[in-house]
Amino acid sequence: MTPSDDDRRQTAPAAARARAERAVEVRPGTGGAAVCVLAGDLDIETLGPAAEALAALVARRPRAVVIDLSGVGFCDSSGLNLLLKTRLAAGEEGVALHLAAVSATVMRVLELTGAQAVFSLHASVEDALAG
Repeated sequence: MTPSDDDRRQTAPAAARARAERAVEVRPGTGGAAVCVLAGDLDIETLGPAAEALAALVARRPRAVVIDLSGVGFCDSSGLNLLLKTRLAAGEEGVALHLAAVSATVMRVLELTGAQAVFSLHASVEDALAG
């Protein structure tokens, strides 16, 4: 028995969420900083786990949060909105926020919107942690 189109449509969001959950890794950085590695797509369908991880991380109030974007292959306006909201939340908590290893796709979105001007951008996680 093959799955119907309705069955495939119902399982597609669950599959997207499972991929997104595997695409978020939080680890300690140096000197009281924390690193959040994001991979895959930052779009409306896969954003949930990244948003939850970043909110929880900022709430812990580390010295700094570094978001590693080297593995992000796609970013839409909801992904950009997440980064901007995280920046505001970090500022309210007194947490420095750094974007590291920004993929070409994400950099294009930042440049097109002018948002690169409001972020601390670094070539690598190591550079962000040293800064």
